[in-house]
Amino acid sequence: MPQPMIPMTTLRYNRRFILGAGVAGLAGALVPGQAFALNDSQARALIERAVTDTNAAIRSGKTGPALYAMFERIFSKYADVNVIARSALGVAARQASAAQMAAFTKAYQGYLSRKYGKRFREFIGAQFEVKGARAIKTFYEVKTTAILKGQAPFEVLWQVSDRSGQDKFFNLIVEGVNMLASERAEIGAMLDRRRGNIDAVIQDLKTAG
Repeated sequence: MPQPMIPMTTLRYNRRFILGAGVAGLAGALVPGQAFALNDSQARALIERAVTDTNAAIRSGKTGPALYAMFERIFSKYADVNVIARSALGVAARQASAAQMAAFTKAYQGYLSRKYGKRFREFIGAQFEVKGARAIKTFYEVKTTAILKGQAPFEVLWQVSDRSGQDKFFNLIVEGVNMLASERAEIGAMLDRRRGNIDAVIQDLKTAG
């Protein structure tokens, strides 16, 4: 029996969730800096490890807070959380104090873990194939193909840098959808609702997702 067609907008929405950890998503800001020591094999290896750990979490059978905690460990291990959080906060990050940025980054990391962790079980059996890596200015872009049951394969680009002193990914682009740009728009909307109050947004993030 033929399966019903799934709207493209729904597919793209779901694809954003599967890749939030490996999470993530994430977007637009180039990491400034000098020439890096990172090379294409190291960038590829990082993403392969991130994918392996993400698949293990999906297959673990855990749900709820236990699964979210696994995802948060994966995210903090492989993602440049500081860069992602600062990019998501956007212009408001310039006005934030060091204490506010630290609190926002911690709350945002937990928020992303819950947000994307809730969708993990929908993607049991997903496979990712690393196709290659190339240098772009001050970072590497790792190209992968994601294969889900019942859907056509689609491209995922992982942007990786060693700017923080470690090899980390700081953005995902899923079929042209820039994840950090999407997250920045969402956090921007939260700031608008709170009239720019960063402390209020931090409290919102602790229970959202």
